[in-house]
Amino acid sequence: MSSIHVLHENPAWLPPLAAAFEARRLPWTEWDLSSGAFDLSQPPPEGVFYNRMSASSHTRGHRYAAELTGAVLAWLERHGRRIVNGPRALDLEISKARQYAALEAAGIAVPGTVIVRDEPAAVVAAARRRYGDGPFILKPNRGGKGLGVRLLANPDALAAYFDAAPADEAPVDGLWLLQDYLRAERPVITRAEFVGGRFLYAVEVDTSGGFELCPADVCEVPAASAAIGDAACPVGETPKAAPGPRFRVIPGGIEAGMRARLEAFLAANGIEVAGIESIRAPDGRVLTYDVNTNTNYNPDGEAAAGLAGTDRSGPGAIAAFLGAELARTRRAAA
Repeated sequence: MSSIHVLHENPAWLPPLAAAFEARRLPWTEWDLSSGAFDLSQPPPEGVFYNRMSASSHTRGHRYAAELTGAVLAWLERHGRRIVNGPRALDLEISKARQYAALEAAGIAVPGTVIVRDEPAAVVAAARRRYGDGPFILKPNRGGKGLGVRLLANPDALAAYFDAAPADEAPVDGLWLLQDYLRAERPVITRAEFVGGRFLYAVEVDTSGGFELCPADVCEVPAASAAIGDAACPVGETPKAAPGPRFRVIPGGIEAGMRARLEAFLAANGIEVAGIESIRAPDGRVLTYDVNTNTNYNPDGEAAAGLAGTDRSGPGAIAAFLGAELARTRRAAA
Protein backbone atom coordinates (compact mmCIF):
# COMPACT_ATOMS: atom_id res chain seq x y z
CA MET A 1 0.00 0.00 0.00
CA SER A 2 1.33 3.45 -0.88
CA SER A 3 2.26 5.86 1.88
CA ILE A 4 3.99 9.15 2.66
CA HIS A 5 7.79 8.87 2.70
CA VAL A 6 9.74 11.57 4.55
CA LEU A 7 13.34 12.03 3.36
CA HIS A 8 15.56 13.62 6.03
CA GLU A 9 18.82 13.35 7.98
CA ASN A 10 17.86 14.63 11.43
CA PRO A 11 15.37 12.54 13.45
CA ALA A 12 15.23 15.22 16.16
CA TRP A 13 13.13 17.39 13.83
CA LEU A 14 10.52 14.71 13.08
CA PRO A 15 8.29 14.42 16.21
CA PRO A 16 5.92 17.36 15.45
CA LEU A 17 5.33 16.08 11.92
CA ALA A 18 4.99 12.48 13.13
CA ALA A 19 2.35 13.59 15.65
CA ALA A 20 0.43 15.38 12.89
CA PHE A 21 0.51 12.26 10.71
CA GLU A 22 -0.66 10.07 13.57
CA ALA A 23 -3.48 12.48 14.49
CA ARG A 24 -4.78 12.19 10.90
CA ARG A 25 -4.11 8.43 10.71
CA LEU A 26 -1.89 8.85 7.68
CA PRO A 27 0.47 6.01 6.71
CA TRP A 28 4.07 7.18 6.59
CA THR A 29 7.67 6.06 6.75
CA GLU A 30 10.94 7.88 7.29
CA TRP A 31 13.99 7.63 5.09
CA ASP A 32 17.08 8.75 7.02
CA LEU A 33 19.48 9.77 4.27
CA SER A 34 22.42 10.49 6.55
CA SER A 35 23.61 7.20 5.04
CA GLY A 36 22.12 4.28 3.14
CA ALA A 37 22.16 2.05 0.05
CA PHE A 38 19.60 2.08 -2.77
CA ASP A 39 19.27 -0.36 -5.68
CA LEU A 40 18.70 1.98 -8.59
CA SER A 41 17.83 -0.94 -10.87
CA GLN A 42 14.63 -1.52 -8.86
CA PRO A 43 11.57 0.74 -8.71
CA PRO A 44 11.01 2.71 -5.50
CA PRO A 45 7.89 2.10 -3.41
CA GLU A 46 4.63 3.82 -4.29
CA GLY A 47 3.48 6.94 -2.55
CA VAL A 48 4.34 10.60 -1.98
CA PHE A 49 7.93 11.56 -1.17
CA TYR A 50 8.56 14.66 0.95
CA ASN A 51 12.15 15.92 0.83
CA ARG A 52 13.31 17.53 4.10
CA MET A 53 17.05 17.49 3.47
CA SER A 54 18.74 20.38 5.25
CA ALA A 55 21.56 22.67 4.15
CA SER A 56 23.00 22.30 7.66
CA SER A 57 23.25 18.50 7.46
CA HIS A 58 27.06 18.65 7.32
CA THR A 59 27.11 20.33 10.75
CA ARG A 60 25.69 17.11 12.23
CA GLY A 61 28.38 14.93 10.71
CA HIS A 62 26.37 14.12 7.57
CA ARG A 63 28.65 15.71 5.00
CA TYR A 64 27.28 13.86 1.97
CA ALA A 65 23.61 13.56 2.93
CA ALA A 66 22.58 16.24 0.42
CA GLU A 67 24.48 14.50 -2.35
CA LEU A 68 22.83 11.18 -1.52
CA THR A 69 19.45 12.90 -1.48
CA GLY A 70 20.11 14.32 -4.95
CA ALA A 71 20.76 10.83 -6.29
CA VAL A 72 17.66 9.41 -4.58
CA LEU A 73 15.48 12.21 -5.96
CA ALA A 74 16.75 11.50 -9.49
CA TRP A 75 15.80 7.84 -8.99
CA LEU A 76 12.33 8.81 -7.79
CA GLU A 77 11.85 11.16 -10.73
CA ARG A 78 12.94 8.46 -13.16
CA HIS A 79 10.06 6.31 -11.92
CA GLY A 80 7.50 9.10 -11.93
CA ARG A 81 6.98 9.29 -8.18
CA ARG A 82 5.25 12.29 -6.64
CA ILE A 83 7.94 14.38 -4.94
CA VAL A 84 7.32 17.39 -2.73
CA ASN A 85 10.38 19.69 -2.83
CA GLY A 86 12.26 17.88 -5.57
CA PRO A 87 15.72 18.38 -7.13
CA ARG A 88 15.35 22.11 -7.81
CA ALA A 89 14.30 22.72 -4.20
CA LEU A 90 17.34 20.78 -2.98
CA ASP A 91 19.60 22.75 -5.32
CA LEU A 92 18.41 26.06 -3.87
CA GLU A 93 18.49 24.74 -0.29
CA ILE A 94 22.24 24.15 -0.46
CA SER A 95 23.27 27.39 -2.20
CA LYS A 96 22.35 30.89 -1.11
CA ALA A 97 23.96 32.30 -4.25
CA ARG A 98 21.59 30.27 -6.43
CA GLN A 99 18.71 31.28 -4.16
CA TYR A 100 19.46 34.95 -4.78
CA ALA A 101 19.65 34.49 -8.55
CA ALA A 102 16.28 32.70 -8.55
CA LEU A 103 14.68 35.31 -6.26
CA GLU A 104 15.87 38.18 -8.45
CA ALA A 105 14.59 36.37 -11.55
CA ALA A 106 11.16 36.38 -9.86
CA GLY A 107 11.35 40.13 -9.21
CA ILE A 108 12.16 39.79 -5.49
CA ALA A 109 14.83 42.12 -4.07
CA VAL A 110 17.80 40.63 -2.20
CA PRO A 111 20.64 42.31 -0.26
CA GLY A 112 23.80 43.25 -2.14
CA THR A 113 26.10 40.21 -2.02
CA VAL A 114 29.65 39.32 -3.06
CA ILE A 115 30.64 35.66 -3.46
CA VAL A 116 34.29 34.77 -2.89
CA ARG A 117 36.18 31.53 -3.48
CA ASP A 118 39.69 32.08 -2.26
CA GLU A 119 41.93 32.31 0.78
CA PRO A 120 41.01 34.54 3.76
CA ALA A 121 43.24 37.38 2.56
CA ALA A 122 41.26 37.57 -0.67
CA VAL A 123 37.96 37.58 1.25
CA VAL A 124 39.23 40.50 3.36
CA ALA A 125 40.37 42.35 0.23
CA ALA A 126 36.94 41.87 -1.35
CA ALA A 127 35.34 43.26 1.81
CA ARG A 128 37.58 46.35 1.67
CA ARG A 129 36.66 46.97 -1.97
CA ARG A 130 32.93 46.65 -1.30
CA TYR A 131 32.53 48.12 2.20
CA GLY A 132 35.57 50.29 2.93
CA ASP A 133 35.68 50.67 6.71
CA GLY A 134 31.97 49.96 7.21
CA PRO A 135 30.07 46.95 8.58
CA PHE A 136 28.88 43.92 6.62
CA ILE A 137 27.70 40.37 7.13
CA LEU A 138 29.79 37.25 6.52
CA LYS A 139 28.00 33.98 5.84
CA PRO A 140 28.66 30.60 4.23
CA ASN A 141 27.03 29.93 0.88
CA ARG A 142 25.78 26.62 2.24
CA GLY A 143 24.60 27.02 5.79
CA GLY A 144 21.38 26.51 7.70
CA LYS A 145 19.81 27.77 10.96
CA GLY A 146 21.95 30.90 10.67
CA LEU A 147 25.07 28.94 11.61
CA GLY A 148 28.29 30.70 10.71
CA VAL A 149 26.63 34.06 10.03
CA ARG A 150 28.48 37.01 11.57
CA LEU A 151 28.06 40.76 11.60
CA LEU A 152 31.48 42.38 11.37
CA ALA A 153 32.26 46.01 12.08
CA ASN A 154 34.83 46.34 9.29
CA PRO A 155 37.35 44.36 7.23
CA ASP A 156 39.88 44.49 10.09
CA ALA A 157 37.36 42.59 12.23
CA LEU A 158 37.04 40.05 9.41
CA ALA A 159 40.82 39.58 9.35
CA ALA A 160 40.77 39.05 13.13
CA TYR A 161 38.01 36.47 12.73
CA PHE A 162 40.04 34.52 10.17
CA ASP A 163 43.10 34.62 12.44
CA ALA A 164 41.13 32.96 15.27
CA ALA A 165 38.49 30.88 13.47
CA PRO A 166 38.74 27.07 13.71
CA ALA A 167 39.28 25.29 10.41
CA ASP A 168 35.90 23.56 10.67
CA GLU A 169 34.12 26.93 10.40
CA ALA A 170 35.14 27.24 6.75
CA PRO A 171 32.23 26.87 4.31
CA VAL A 172 31.67 23.25 3.34
CA ASP A 173 31.50 24.21 -0.35
CA GLY A 174 34.40 26.66 -0.11
CA LEU A 175 32.26 29.71 -0.89
CA TRP A 176 32.05 32.77 1.35
CA LEU A 177 29.37 35.44 0.98
CA LEU A 178 29.84 39.08 1.98
CA GLN A 179 26.48 40.78 2.33
CA ASP A 180 25.21 44.31 2.92
CA TYR A 181 24.36 45.07 6.53
CA LEU A 182 20.95 46.73 6.76
CA ARG A 183 20.09 48.69 9.88
CA ALA A 184 16.42 48.59 10.78
CA GLU A 185 14.49 50.32 13.54
CA ARG A 186 13.88 47.05 15.40
CA PRO A 187 16.00 43.86 15.61
CA VAL A 188 13.49 41.59 13.88
CA ILE A 189 13.06 39.66 10.65
CA THR A 190 9.93 38.25 9.05
CA ARG A 191 9.65 34.58 8.12
CA ALA A 192 6.78 33.68 5.80
CA GLU A 193 5.69 30.04 5.81
CA PHE A 194 4.29 28.30 2.74
CA VAL A 195 2.71 24.85 2.38
CA GLY A 196 1.49 23.45 -0.92
CA GLY A 197 3.01 26.51 -2.55
CA ARG A 198 0.54 28.81 -0.75
CA PHE A 199 1.05 31.25 2.10
CA LEU A 200 0.26 29.78 5.50
CA TYR A 201 1.29 32.44 8.03
CA ALA A 202 4.18 34.74 8.91
CA VAL A 203 6.19 35.09 12.09
CA GLU A 204 8.19 38.01 13.40
CA VAL A 205 11.49 36.76 14.83
CA ASP A 206 13.55 38.65 17.39
CA THR A 207 17.16 38.59 16.14
CA SER A 208 18.73 40.49 19.03
CA GLY A 209 20.30 37.28 20.38
CA GLY A 210 22.09 36.37 17.16
CA PHE A 211 21.58 34.77 13.78
CA GLU A 212 20.70 31.19 14.74
CA LEU A 213 16.99 31.47 14.01
CA CYS A 214 15.78 27.88 13.67
CA PRO A 215 12.31 27.95 15.29
CA ALA A 216 12.18 24.32 16.45
CA ASP A 217 12.57 23.59 20.17
CA VAL A 218 15.50 21.27 19.47
CA CYS A 219 17.39 24.13 17.84
CA GLU A 220 17.77 26.06 21.10
CA VAL A 221 21.48 26.83 21.31
CA PRO A 222 23.75 29.34 23.05
CA ALA A 223 24.31 32.61 21.20
CA ALA A 224 27.34 31.26 19.36
CA SER A 225 27.11 33.63 16.39
CA ALA A 226 28.39 36.72 18.19
CA ALA A 227 30.24 39.06 15.89
CA ILE A 228 33.80 40.25 16.31
CA GLY A 229 33.88 43.99 16.77
CA ASP A 230 30.13 44.59 16.76
CA ALA A 231 26.81 43.30 18.06
CA ALA A 232 25.33 40.03 16.79
CA CYS A 233 22.07 41.64 15.71
CA PRO A 234 21.68 41.52 11.90
CA VAL A 235 19.21 44.39 11.59
CA GLY A 236 19.86 46.81 14.45
CA GLU A 237 22.85 48.64 15.85
CA THR A 238 22.15 47.75 19.48
CA PRO A 239 21.42 44.17 20.61
CA LYS A 240 18.41 45.13 22.74
CA ALA A 241 15.81 42.40 22.96
CA ALA A 242 12.54 43.04 21.18
CA PRO A 243 9.53 42.98 23.54
CA GLY A 244 7.61 39.74 23.85
CA PRO A 245 8.42 36.20 22.65
CA ARG A 246 11.17 35.52 20.15
CA PHE A 247 8.73 33.99 17.60
CA ARG A 248 5.38 35.76 17.15
CA VAL A 249 2.78 34.98 14.49
CA ILE A 250 1.90 38.23 12.74
CA PRO A 251 -1.85 38.96 12.51
CA GLY A 252 -2.73 39.55 8.87
CA GLY A 253 0.47 38.03 7.51
CA ILE A 254 2.49 39.85 4.83
CA GLU A 255 1.67 42.44 2.18
CA ALA A 256 -0.42 40.99 -0.66
CA GLY A 257 2.01 41.92 -3.43
CA MET A 258 4.94 40.32 -1.63
CA ARG A 259 2.87 37.22 -0.97
CA ALA A 260 2.03 36.91 -4.68
CA ARG A 261 5.67 37.35 -5.73
CA LEU A 262 6.88 34.74 -3.27
CA GLU A 263 4.22 32.24 -4.34
CA ALA A 264 5.19 32.81 -7.98
CA PHE A 265 8.85 32.25 -7.07
CA LEU A 266 7.99 28.96 -5.36
CA ALA A 267 5.92 27.78 -8.33
CA ALA A 268 8.68 28.66 -10.80
CA ASN A 269 11.21 26.63 -8.81
CA GLY A 270 9.18 23.55 -7.87
CA ILE A 271 9.13 24.38 -4.16
CA GLU A 272 5.98 23.51 -2.22
CA VAL A 273 7.03 23.76 1.44
CA ALA A 274 9.30 26.60 2.55
CA GLY A 275 10.01 29.32 5.07
CA ILE A 276 11.26 32.52 3.44
CA GLU A 277 13.02 35.19 5.51
CA SER A 278 13.03 38.91 4.78
CA ILE A 279 14.01 42.17 6.45
CA ARG A 280 12.77 45.73 6.00
CA ALA A 281 15.45 48.32 5.23
CA PRO A 282 15.31 51.83 6.70
CA ASP A 283 14.03 53.18 3.38
CA GLY A 284 11.06 50.78 3.50
CA ARG A 285 12.33 48.23 1.00
CA VAL A 286 11.70 44.57 1.85
CA LEU A 287 14.75 42.42 1.05
CA THR A 288 14.66 38.63 1.05
CA TYR A 289 17.81 36.85 2.16
CA ASP A 290 17.02 33.18 2.86
CA VAL A 291 14.83 30.38 1.51
CA ASN A 292 14.47 27.35 3.81
CA THR A 293 13.02 24.37 1.95
CA ASN A 294 13.48 22.25 5.09
CA THR A 295 11.31 24.30 7.40
CA ASN A 296 10.57 23.89 11.11
CA TYR A 297 7.95 25.66 13.21
CA ASN A 298 7.91 27.20 16.66
CA PRO A 299 5.33 25.42 18.86
CA ASP A 300 5.03 28.27 21.38
CA GLY A 301 4.39 30.83 18.65
CA GLU A 302 1.77 28.61 17.05
CA ALA A 303 0.10 27.93 20.40
CA ALA A 304 -0.07 31.64 21.24
CA ALA A 305 -1.76 32.30 17.89
CA GLY A 306 -4.28 29.49 18.39
CA LEU A 307 -2.85 27.41 15.53
CA ALA A 308 -1.41 24.43 17.42
CA GLY A 309 -3.00 21.11 16.50
CA THR A 310 -4.96 22.55 13.57
CA ASP A 311 -4.48 22.43 9.81
CA ARG A 312 -3.25 26.03 10.08
CA SER A 313 -0.22 24.97 12.10
CA GLY A 314 2.95 24.13 10.19
CA PRO A 315 2.97 20.39 10.90
CA GLY A 316 -0.82 20.18 10.54
CA ALA A 317 -0.80 21.96 7.19
CA ILE A 318 1.99 19.74 5.86
CA ALA A 319 0.25 16.57 7.04
CA ALA A 320 -3.05 17.68 5.50
CA PHE A 321 -1.33 18.61 2.22
CA LEU A 322 0.64 15.36 1.98
CA GLY A 323 -2.45 13.36 2.90
CA ALA A 324 -4.39 15.00 0.08
CA GLU A 325 -1.55 14.32 -2.36
CA LEU A 326 -1.41 10.68 -1.26
CA ALA A 327 -5.15 10.31 -1.85
CA ARG A 328 -4.77 11.91 -5.28
CA THR A 329 -1.94 9.56 -6.31
CA ARG A 330 -3.97 6.57 -5.15
CA ARG A 331 -6.95 7.65 -7.23
CA ALA A 332 -4.71 8.15 -10.24
CA ALA A 333 -3.27 4.64 -9.84
CA ALA A 334 -6.67 2.98 -9.38
